[in-house]
Amino acid sequence: MAELVAFTAKTLESARPVPFGSLIVNSKTGECLLRAVNAVAIESDPSSHAELRAVRLACKKLKQVSLAGYTLYTTCEPCPMCMANALWARLDRVVFGATIADASKHCLQIHISAKTVAARSDMPCIVEGPVLRKQCYALFTHPNMIAAFARWSNRKPAKAGHA
Repeated sequence: MAELVAFTAKTLESARPVPFGSLIVNSKTGECLLRAVNAVAIESDPSSHAELRAVRLACKKLKQVSLAGYTLYTTCEPCPMCMANALWARLDRVVFGATIADASKHCLQIHISAKTVAARSDMPCIVEGPVLRKQCYALFTHPNMIAAFARWSNRKPAKAGHA
């Protein structure tokens, strides 16, 4: 997780900082398969969360749809979309740092825990966290990230019934 925090922190000095990073490793050997960060703004794609990008890239790299035998580390608790994707990918385990409640202090979130999503599934997956929460949450409170959140908040979410 510390390696992932350091990797994600590099974005904080870029034009588009993000606090969300993911790392997929072999569950038995700990060998890193790949890392990814959130790219929603860069790709103009609301599904380009770090966890989804990591799973997509890992499956392409391995040329298979199953990531059984792998663990996903992420700097923030996966949202329901990301956790569902982790389950469909058959990841052995998901380990997160900051919580959905932590992220909600800065940006919009869906308040359903990753553990709840996993528990409501037919697919087994161990969910652990928070791990290194303080270090992961520090990504959210970095001055450059606070400034980015302020820019993001200028985009008002649509109200129900108003597209």
